[in-house]
Amino acid sequence: MYDDLLFPTDGSENAAVALEHAVSLADRYGATIHVLYVVNTNYSDIGATGETTIGTLRERGEETLREAEDRASAAGVDAVARIEEGDPYRTILEYAGENADLIVMGTRGRSGLDRYLLGSVTEKVVRTADVPVFTVRGGKR
Repeated sequence: MYDDLLFPTDGSENAAVALEHAVSLADRYGATIHVLYVVNTNYSDIGATGETTIGTLRERGEETLREAEDRASAAGVDAVARIEEGDPYRTILEYAGENADLIVMGTRGRSGLDRYLLGSVTEKVVRTADVPVFTVRGGKR
């Protein structure tokens, strides 16, 4: 049913929970997991304090991708890792449009004013993706 799953990750605990589901689905369908880390170039703190730079975000992404690839490999699932720069939800949609037939991603479960003010990459992807999106609520309630 699914040949290529896109697992966009930010390295959070919520994403780690979603990865377990992505690996399980990929194993069940014999699919490849495309692990995508998007360096958010819209991030307002880049360069402001000198501590957060595109380079440090890219390094964090590389480590996150290695961990996800290792977990997929341990389960016998093929994984492709990719780092992109840009607006996360647009980059996820573009990548999915070219490479995936299912997106598996975590959500923080924000509600109310937080969700309205901060927005949600997952919510934007769910509303606009051309492929099915499997969301996994992670973390503590």
